[in-house]
Amino acid sequence: MTSTPAPASIPALQTGLPVVVIGAGPVGLAAAAHLTDRGLTPLVLEAGDHVGAAIRAWGHIRTFTPWQYIVDPTAEKLLAPTGWTRPAGDVPPTGAEVVAGYLEPLADVLGDAVVRTGTRVVAVTRDGLDKSRTLGREQRPFLMRVQDASGAVTDVRAAAVIDASGTWEQRNPLGGSGLPAIGEVEAEAAGALVGPLPDVLGSDRARFAGRRTLLVGMGHSAANTLLNLAQLAREEPGTEIAWAIRGTDARRLFGGGEADQLPDRGKLGTDLRSLVLSGAIEHHAGFSTTGLELAGDGTVTVVGRTADGERRIPGVHNVAAATGFRPDVAMLNEVRLDLDAGLEAPTQLAPLVDPAFHSCGTVPPHGHRELTHPGEPGLYVVGMKSYGRAPTFLITTGNEQVRSIAAHLAGDDAAADEVQLVLPETGVCSVTLPLTDDDAATAGGSCCGTAPAAEVPAEVDAAHAAWANGEARVGFATGVGGGRETDTDGGGMPLAEVRGQAGGSCCG
Repeated sequence: MTSTPAPASIPALQTGLPVVVIGAGPVGLAAAAHLTDRGLTPLVLEAGDHVGAAIRAWGHIRTFTPWQYIVDPTAEKLLAPTGWTRPAGDVPPTGAEVVAGYLEPLADVLGDAVVRTGTRVVAVTRDGLDKSRTLGREQRPFLMRVQDASGAVTDVRAAAVIDASGTWEQRNPLGGSGLPAIGEVEAEAAGALVGPLPDVLGSDRARFAGRRTLLVGMGHSAANTLLNLAQLAREEPGTEIAWAIRGTDARRLFGGGEADQLPDRGKLGTDLRSLVLSGAIEHHAGFSTTGLELAGDGTVTVVGRTADGERRIPGVHNVAAATGFRPDVAMLNEVRLDLDAGLEAPTQLAPLVDPAFHSCGTVPPHGHRELTHPGEPGLYVVGMKSYGRAPTFLITTGNEQVRSIAAHLAGDDAAADEVQLVLPETGVCSVTLPLTDDDAATAGGSCCGTAPAAEVPAEVDAAHAAWANGEARVGFATGVGGGRETDTDGGGMPLAEVRGQAGGSCCG
């Protein structure tokens, strides 16, 4: 793999037009802070009525990431004159606390002239050129078609575009082959499906109390919901919990326990493991969903393929789909994207975030070079959306992405290439043994034991030490093997071979 050299300059930056940032989440607002610090003019367009719209949807969930890995250093510097200080301590914030304690103050400092809410970007193109036109593309500013809350449509021109719109609105289907399971659309229309992070102990309590819920998925979003359902079951008699995963081994989610440098992430896994071993959670491993059948009593029977044939999970009132997310690139259809065919991440970035070989903490440092689209200079997809279908994203990685991009747009490639990223170790190991009855006898031990880190292909492993083109890389990544290459699906095939959809997200 060869690294794509950055354009020597982007003439459109000399036009006085803003750099448009799509999305006012943590990474989008961090991008605005870096652009401001570099003397560039940002314009943040947020589809929601408030900043952090996606995070507000799961505001009741406590992240596993401490404040030090959430707050961008340049954003912190911008906030300092107001008297704002980063919350102290190691207790990770909830989503609502991230919004109220960080995003809202940061948006206030940036001001209404920079952060425009209730403004959805419908499409991105080049001013006066469609995607088929090659000559002179880099000389033209970008044109964004936007729609405000009243429905009015206008065009906004930009020197460069940073898409930090995320993936929250685009969940993966339940079907194990990347398509909705047969009957999934009908079940959703009937109200039997819920999203990945329902407020089980709060606003959605009545929906789950005394009822049977099946959760499908194996990310940290799944773990959070399962633990909340278990708490509800202790408080509300008749509450039942089933959990289905496509892989035959749940230990990747159970994780490294006390070995995890993010203690709350490690605790998620160990608590969940204890509940499964105790029988409080009905666990179905090696289950690939193929169908949902609505019953006359309002329940659903979920049908799946396993190594032993068809399995049916009947009497389900709610199916929680914690199956991960995928990027929606429809609004970028008229620009020249360079995406990996499988992950839908930028081609240069994809092997560095591939979940077959990486967990959150083992993703190597990367910046503007890996995020560039050679046919469309000045366009960047960042944050969770940049990882495509990979669930290995952490907010601190997104902060580093936009720092590098802002430096490059300002003409400081020396700083842009000096990647400054240290990630907490994952504490997650990949092993091949499924969860068996034998585990019950050793429930007090570590799920990882002394299992070796997974073997990583040389071209991926080499990316930790240098840029893809061999140039020295400043900065380093920490972590132990946490990929899913040893997982198997319900049919017994290694996931490294089928390269299936991601389950959940590492960002909590």
